[in-house]
Amino acid sequence: MMGNGWGAGMGWMWIFWPLVILATVAVVALLVRSGGSERTRPPGPADHPPAHEADEPTAAAGQSAARRILDERYARGEIDEEDYRTRRRRLGEPDA
Repeated sequence: MMGNGWGAGMGWMWIFWPLVILATVAVVALLVRSGGSERTRPPGPADHPPAHEADEPTAAAGQSAARRILDERYARGEIDEEDYRTRRRRLGEPDA
């Protein structure tokens, strides 16, 4: 008898467990390499348009980036109406 029945399968265990470990490592590597969720990826240059490009509605109206920023600041309440009009005049635009 071969070691009370324990020795018959030991030859296959030397092959089986390394294969299981290699398969597990391969699956984990594939999951990590696939990137998982897009939300966990840090933002890159392709995620943001260049700062010099204006939005389409404002570009169609011929509005400059400085005017757009000024309008946004006025809409948020960062500047008052007098300051808004003064800055528009400095941009060379008439008061509306």
